[in-house]
Amino acid sequence: MSGHQHYWQGEFIGDEEAGRRLAELPGAVEAALAEGLETETVLAACDALATALRDPGHPVRARLAAHLPEGEDPAVLAELGGLLGRRELTRKLRRELGGATPGRLNRADPRETVYEAWAPVGLVAHIAPGNAATVAPLSIVEGLLAGNVNVLKTSSDDTLLTQQLMAELAGLDPSGALAARIVVLRFPSSRQEWLRLMCAPADAVAVWGGETAVEGVAAHVPAGCRLVEWGHRISFAYLTADAWSDARTLDALADDVCLHEQEACSSPQVVYLDTEDEDEVFGFAERFAAVLATRPPAAAGAAAGEPDPAEAAELTTTELMARLEEHLGLTRVFAAPDGSWRVMADTRSPLTASPLHRSVWVKPLPRKRLIATLRPMRRYLQTAGLAGSPTDIAELSRTALAAGVTRVTPVGAMLESYAGEPHDGVYALQRYSRRVAVQADPAAFATTACLDDLVRPVVLPLPEGPLLGKEDVQEPARRLARADAELYFRSGGSTGAPALSVFSYDDYDTQMHAAARGLLAAGYDPASDRTANLFYCGAMYGSFISFFSVLERLGGVQLPLSASPDHRATAQALIDHGADTLFGMPSYLWQLLHAEEEALRAYGGLRKVFYGGEHFTEEQQRTLKDTFGIEAVRSITYGSTDLGPLGYQCTESSGGVHHLHADLHTMEILDLAEDRAVVPGETGRLVFTTHARRGQHLGRYVIGDLGREVPGRCPCGRHAPRFELRGRTGDVMRVATYFLNHRRFLDLAEEQGGHRGEVQIRLDSAGARERLTVRVERAAATDPVRLREVFLAGYPELRSAVAERLLELVVEAVDGASLDRSPTSGKLLAVVDARG
Repeated sequence: MSGHQHYWQGEFIGDEEAGRRLAELPGAVEAALAEGLETETVLAACDALATALRDPGHPVRARLAAHLPEGEDPAVLAELGGLLGRRELTRKLRRELGGATPGRLNRADPRETVYEAWAPVGLVAHIAPGNAATVAPLSIVEGLLAGNVNVLKTSSDDTLLTQQLMAELAGLDPSGALAARIVVLRFPSSRQEWLRLMCAPADAVAVWGGETAVEGVAAHVPAGCRLVEWGHRISFAYLTADAWSDARTLDALADDVCLHEQEACSSPQVVYLDTEDEDEVFGFAERFAAVLATRPPAAAGAAAGEPDPAEAAELTTTELMARLEEHLGLTRVFAAPDGSWRVMADTRSPLTASPLHRSVWVKPLPRKRLIATLRPMRRYLQTAGLAGSPTDIAELSRTALAAGVTRVTPVGAMLESYAGEPHDGVYALQRYSRRVAVQADPAAFATTACLDDLVRPVVLPLPEGPLLGKEDVQEPARRLARADAELYFRSGGSTGAPALSVFSYDDYDTQMHAAARGLLAAGYDPASDRTANLFYCGAMYGSFISFFSVLERLGGVQLPLSASPDHRATAQALIDHGADTLFGMPSYLWQLLHAEEEALRAYGGLRKVFYGGEHFTEEQQRTLKDTFGIEAVRSITYGSTDLGPLGYQCTESSGGVHHLHADLHTMEILDLAEDRAVVPGETGRLVFTTHARRGQHLGRYVIGDLGREVPGRCPCGRHAPRFELRGRTGDVMRVATYFLNHRRFLDLAEEQGGHRGEVQIRLDSAGARERLTVRVERAAATDPVRLREVFLAGYPELRSAVAERLLELVVEAVDGASLDRSPTSGKLLAVVDARG
């Protein structure tokens, strides 16, 4: 690869080829932008690279360490890894662009068919500095998070670290989408023609450096192109009288001065005291000099900040000029004998740049003159480190911001930062993005929550790793870091002991927004529907709380009633407050409607039912429509407590058919007995991999449900895959040497027996035989004798077990209230195995 110092869309090339491709850059950009880039693709690749960089023994880190600048500590790669992790980048996306998938055209207000998103500007040209190894790759990552194509120039004196880093990053994306958006060139600024070719097609140009560097690039920036300046900045500390007399403040200030030898823009170059007294200034300077004198010397080597000849000359000149002015009573200098640090007290207030390398000005500046003194330098101000009482800090923060400062910190923390922090007063991702909007016809797009669903399928990284069961997920959840374990839920326990599920609030918010979009697709109208939330609440069960959150995000009218056993009071509340839409479990809604049938039929205002956790059979849905005048009965969501919303219905879906929440999950359908994919259309085990979860790996999770793929594109126009639920693995019973399925009983009862109520199966031991009791709801007025005949006639395996005297079959009609249900969620227990 000798001489191949440029990285261009996935390959290393030499000067001649780079020059040829630069001339054709506009076409390459257009081709890359024509292909979509999912934010998850960027996050997944960055997170994988971050993992490698944080591991001292990882081969990727070893390869990159060979390209570090001479004298650079390899620990800088671990620091870079800390900035590229999913947690940090997701937080950055949320802070700067409002969400983890900012490029999707979602409704700005769920009650209106207006769609907004952050779109890439197109091509971002990055002119990287030559003195910071991590700035260039991080700048490209910011461009990628915003969806842009990126071309970056490094100095001809730089190593190939950025090129190699970007090659490693692109190699972690099998789709090739990242490689298509990355170009890194290495050439001197004197090669103006290349700089012109880089900038000419750009939509934004980001440049680091001082005024001279910015001016040199600005000449090539075309009209209408954004020039994003990340120039040199000056920072200062400001101390009140109480603070400057405290030894702890001086120690903290010394930390800020010595860390990185003042090379960072946020390092203090001047220390201002809230005073007009010259003696206080001189006295403080002498005491602070004594503190600096106790600090260990700077590490040797240019990478550690050792001054070059020009910087050394500036240090000497600045110190000599300050010493000359001592004779005028204007200054006083305190310096190390070896020249390793200097404190220069000056009675004049105007801001003076420091020659750095532990060189600090100390000046008086009463707060009443702070704005007038600093505002003329507002273009160059960055951080103000403040020390004082809480009241002083609050007042001085406002004053410093008004003077032009963009960042205020405590003294001792001036160089610290947090994920997603604004840089020089702006969010980088917003500078590399455009806010775009689409207004659509309300009638045609009433159920479309996201325009992108109609454009192309979401393509997420393919799932990898072993299959996970409930215990594989449960045990790590109990050990989650506190920052990731902010919200605790327990499952309803309908298929076993209740399981614990833990979420961060960010993840919960992402999932509630997804569920809200699914509800819009199912026909919920937040502008007109008046909803009674009748899900079960309490005991850490999440349904009621979750759908409260969903309605809150939709802005829908809500009656938060929950599932109360007092059916009369619940029905009266529906009538009194004009509810026309019900949210709840089918078993509870079925009981409520039949218990209060007379009152609710007379009311006649119910129009929609959205159910979750169980299913209404076709016969039950027909009863809801014929008896109560309900027009739409649809699934509110398909999901689980630990994975969140997995699928949603559209207005073209019925029964157990759902679309996958493809922006959150990938889905596999595996054979019932073997860990291989089924033939398309066959029923198998549903396996989900969640991509948008912080702190938890939920990959290839066998959820316990059965389903089959629904082929073809849905008539609703969405590209999201469809699947049909076919029951749970727990609904398949081993009875009398045969495998019997609860769903088969349910289908026969409905289709052949005309049964419209609930069906529960109980298994008992009966001496030498086993007893299977089908318990059906008496209110449905179904003849148990007739149903028994239907089961035996329509289920050959059941008929054989009974004929062989291995099984006793009983069908009994019972009150709906006597059927066994989960005490937490109220779900009907489909199968009750009491065989011991």
